[in-house]
Amino acid sequence: MNSPNIHFDFIAAGKRTIELEQQAIGDLLSTLGEPFNQACRRMLECKGRIVITGMGKSGHIGAKIAATLASTGSPSFFVHPGEASHGDLGMFTPDDVVVAISNSGSSAEVISILPLLKRKGVELIAITARDHSPLAQAADVVLHIPIEREACPLNLAPTSSTTAQLVLGDALATALLEARDFSAEDFAFSHPGGALGRRLLLKVRDLMHQGEEIPRVAPEQTIPNALLEVTRKRLGMTTVIEDERVIGIFTDGDLRRAIDQGIDLSATAIEAVMTRSFTTVGPDSLAAEALQIMQEKKINALVVVNESGNLIGALNMHDMLAAGVI
Repeated sequence: MNSPNIHFDFIAAGKRTIELEQQAIGDLLSTLGEPFNQACRRMLECKGRIVITGMGKSGHIGAKIAATLASTGSPSFFVHPGEASHGDLGMFTPDDVVVAISNSGSSAEVISILPLLKRKGVELIAITARDHSPLAQAADVVLHIPIEREACPLNLAPTSSTTAQLVLGDALATALLEARDFSAEDFAFSHPGGALGRRLLLKVRDLMHQGEEIPRVAPEQTIPNALLEVTRKRLGMTTVIEDERVIGIFTDGDLRRAIDQGIDLSATAIEAVMTRSFTTVGPDSLAAEALQIMQEKKINALVVVNESGNLIGALNMHDMLAAGVI
């Protein structure tokens, strides 16, 4: 290995690589045609699983494609072709569709399992740059990647080819997503631990304070008693309850207004200074919807009521923050 060139133009090299990979994607776009349509239809109609396989760098891309398919409504998993020859071939069923990825179309590990896949009766989709390769000849559908040269200056390291494979895999996944009418809520069910899952799956009932945790006072109680309740329950407000119905709320803002008006805090009933026009939310509303209400109205807490208008919970901005909804 020669000594490194400390004066090397890294930016120029980086731009050249990006330009060559851009060209590869442009060539892929211009050649996308009926085979892509056939591949999508076979994958959409698959009664089993979409099994992705590939060796080396193509295998790494295949694993990502399988993960993308699985998270967007197309059940899929990746099988290493070397492991398939040593037992994992039992994971394939006749109802599956196999997508085999090989730039050369001649990867020994992939080629060695093709006869066995054919005996199982699975449909085979090939992603390759070589139309007349052994993989292409064995496939039911060939998705050709028009790569003549890698972005690597030695034309050795998989660069342009793996970029095109990845883009083609994303194109397959998103086309199937649209065909399945896959929704954001469907996506959230595949990602319950992520931010989107929390925003689309969590409901108000999952976060709200209930029972003794709800701040509440009677309308005849004085302002100091209400302040004690606000402090104890730590939600920044208290509800004012009459016959199990919320007739008002009392917040820090109400306290400031009472002080500004010179009201005798120790002798005044809470119903004289409470806010009578307040915002409520139902328990089955999405937490994200409750958050939007708070942001639009510039408030920090919401009262949760049932269909009869009875108090069943309370929710504040800190609950949203703790649950990761914000």
